[in-house]
Amino acid sequence: MQTEDEFRDFVTSRWRALQRTAYLLTGDHGRAEDLLQIALVRAHRRWSRIEDPELYVRRVVINLNVAWWRRRRVPEQLTDRVPEPGASGDPHAGLDLREELWTAVLRLPPRMRAVLVLRYFEDLPEAEVARVLGCSPGTVKSQTSRGLDRLRDALRDPGRERTTNERAGGPGMAGRRQ
Repeated sequence: MQTEDEFRDFVTSRWRALQRTAYLLTGDHGRAEDLLQIALVRAHRRWSRIEDPELYVRRVVINLNVAWWRRRRVPEQLTDRVPEPGASGDPHAGLDLREELWTAVLRLPPRMRAVLVLRYFEDLPEAEVARVLGCSPGTVKSQTSRGLDRLRDALRDPGRERTTNERAGGPGMAGRRQ
């Protein structure tokens, strides 16, 4: 049985890492804090029965984010300026690419984004990502592959997203045989 002090120690020691994961999933500091707070409240209620607190909290954060994303289908990106492509000699060109990548990551479906965040930002092995998400390692592999393909496509041609048929190699592919 875990105590109140153990819960406090867990929150104190893991807050930053869990906050970072929530932010990478949402792209919004305020929403990330909200999701993490809700997850920690739920963890506190079940604290004495939780075997792996970090796994539990990560799973709750991911599930809350997926539920929120399903309710809100239209992504908004408010900005005070129109983005312009960076010139090759521009010292800020790397920042433009990073911004472009981040925008592409935020366009991914939440589960796919969760897989990429846990694999590449949190550096978790496939088996651990599968455990956190409650799916098979094969699902993690396929979601990783599809997510990386989508990011590559978005960075190649930022203004165009592939259709479902194109992603599957179907009839919508450019340059197909007739």
